[in-house]
Amino acid sequence: MRYKKSGKVFAMANQKGGVGKTTTTVNLASALALLGLKVLVIDSDPQGNASSGLGINTQQMEHHLYHCFTNEADAGQAIRQVDKVGNLFILPTHVDLIGIEVELMSAVKRERFLSDLLAPLLDSYEIILIDCPPSLGLLTINALTAADAIIIPLQCEYYALEGLSQLVRTIRLVKNSYNHNLFIEGIVLTMYDRRNRLTHQVAKEVKQHFKTQVYDTVIPRNVRLSECPSHGLPIHQYDKHSTGALSYMNLGKEFIERLKERSHGNA
Repeated sequence: MRYKKSGKVFAMANQKGGVGKTTTTVNLASALALLGLKVLVIDSDPQGNASSGLGINTQQMEHHLYHCFTNEADAGQAIRQVDKVGNLFILPTHVDLIGIEVELMSAVKRERFLSDLLAPLLDSYEIILIDCPPSLGLLTINALTAADAIIIPLQCEYYALEGLSQLVRTIRLVKNSYNHNLFIEGIVLTMYDRRNRLTHQVAKEVKQHFKTQVYDTVIPRNVRLSECPSHGLPIHQYDKHSTGALSYMNLGKEFIERLKERSHGNA
């Protein structure tokens, strides 16, 4: 029996760049869609890598997330179905979104714009994944305010641990100020190199501190994962037999299983 409850929102966040955040957003979304869930990706990073990674040319889009933030369009006008993945949809972004923090500086409840935007969509999608920018600015605050929980991709290197502590402080701030129910759904260890001693040291330290919040599935360094964004395809459409594809499929299964366990625990 698959997980059926709709409208769960997850922010994929880490203020450190290059940790596999967008790669995890795109390919976890692909895995969940292939496993039968209806999934929506919100590309909240002005760089637009999640959009291009799912085959969307944002320069040709009539409407995108920036228009939704400025009330020039509603989400329904901007959402697009991803080619070749029947259950996967995306609300793409545009480089114009980079200026939204300045434009919303004096807006009332500016941290709740994304939450209000997503509210009408919660009955239409089972899982919503928000790809956050590599910063702790207003766009990320909006994502954390809108989310039920946060997923943290963490590269297995020393500096990633320093960034993680800062992110945890931000999560605590948002939880206390804007979203009392926010919690860490899980930490995904990315770019995992079993031959590297530091990888094992970082993984051990993270697991000692966060315990069961760390996913059992790790994402290895894999050249096919690096190649697929340039083709506008998630890894399962680019090379479904690669170790990257198999790892993200396993992560999707573990993700669903955890949601089922939490749902039963709250029943």
